[in-house]
Amino acid sequence: MARRNRSPHRRPSRANRSRATRKGKKGQWQPGLPSPCRENGRSRQSFFSKGLLASMRGIADTGFIVAFGNRNDRHHAWAVAIARRVTEPLLTCEAVLAETAFHLGSVSFVLSLIADGMLRLAFDCSKNLEQLGALALRYTDRQPDLADLCIIRLSELYPHHTVITVDENDFRIYRRNKREPIPMLTPSSTRRN
Repeated sequence: MARRNRSPHRRPSRANRSRATRKGKKGQWQPGLPSPCRENGRSRQSFFSKGLLASMRGIADTGFIVAFGNRNDRHHAWAVAIARRVTEPLLTCEAVLAETAFHLGSVSFVLSLIADGMLRLAFDCSKNLEQLGALALRYTDRQPDLADLCIIRLSELYPHHTVITVDENDFRIYRRNKREPIPMLTPSSTRRN
């Protein structure tokens, strides 16, 4: 049998690596799923540009990303199904990414979602301090965290985007532009459709 010449620097494909190889070093959690924006290592971008998939514009909240990244999360299947429908990067903010990295115990996983094009940072806290402060005062009784305030503000800045969240209780109360309900995609709203 003839052996194929392989570069000594070439890593085996994900499917051919052993479980031990995929685990990586301690503290470097490896996602158990391929990126929803790639299939077999190839970007699905060509499908988007041809218009074969309906556009889905969304703003990703912490709970959705955590559910996507954690197979043991009760909303994991829902999050994976939503991620498969994503046709353009979901908008988010640094506060959401920090919370997600904390809950999943993996900065590398969170950064991979940006690198793979599932998420895109679309918010600058310093340019929205006045609005965030007003939101914090308005919702003092709910004790919102910074990530929630940033998501509300993102919804004001991108009114045609739906907030993808598992935090239905708070986001049903929160309002953008003081009076408007925030359009949401939640596990319970998906079940009703």
